[in-house]
Amino acid sequence: MSFSIEGKTAIVTGAANGVGLAIARHFVDQGANVMFADMDEARLSHECGEIPEDDGNIRYFAGDLRERLTLANLLSATIDAFDRVDILINGSRQVLPSDPLDLDDTTLETLMMQNVTNTFRLSQVVAKRMIKQSADKEDGQAGAIVNLSSIAARRTQPELLGFSVSMAALDQLTRSLAVSMAQHRIRVNSVALGSVMSASLKQSLKDNDGYREEIEENTPLSRIASPAELAQAVQFLSCESAGFITGQIMTIDGGRTLVDPVNAPAH
Repeated sequence: MSFSIEGKTAIVTGAANGVGLAIARHFVDQGANVMFADMDEARLSHECGEIPEDDGNIRYFAGDLRERLTLANLLSATIDAFDRVDILINGSRQVLPSDPLDLDDTTLETLMMQNVTNTFRLSQVVAKRMIKQSADKEDGQAGAIVNLSSIAARRTQPELLGFSVSMAALDQLTRSLAVSMAQHRIRVNSVALGSVMSASLKQSLKDNDGYREEIEENTPLSRIASPAELAQAVQFLSCESAGFITGQIMTIDGGRTLVDPVNAPAH
């Protein structure tokens, strides 16, 4: 059984830092063509380094994915560089605190747009391309989409209401898209993070003394995972060997949701 993604073309959003960056780098190391996408152009340029004009398997695209034109331009840039797209990793996520009793708090609306609507729209745009380019194929996958979710979708923390609700919605979006796109041979899955060193968790650990110890003590594997460990699971869900897996939410949390009394943010 092969887990190879060599020669495949992937778009990875949220690729300027944290988990998204780790996934994009891992895919490059595995021989995939990768379009690094994020709003932070300076960080993208720094991480991608000097990119040859007509060579290499790395490109980057900076833009606001909340804009429909940006989504179209991202896909066009990918096709111009690599002729096709086989894998989409929706890794762009935002975490913000919520005040459930503040009538002026718009966190829920903001995070639904950033974490759910953007993912839906980009998945639509990329799926149409996957269907078009695989029209002459009768078997095998036409494409794979992997969303980055969180165990916060299943944990209740009032200060993370907006984030938790958006992650729960993202999990349902994953299942719904999986059913809708199955007839086109596009698989859609999700990875739910917990106790993984995402960019948002790294910031939380800086801002809150004691979070690290609390998380580690209440994670059965007694540590916080590196983003690179998650990247290998995302590779599996993206490859042909996972061809009969769709609509699933794979939890990667060191066992944390089995026992979780932790008050620190799940991310």
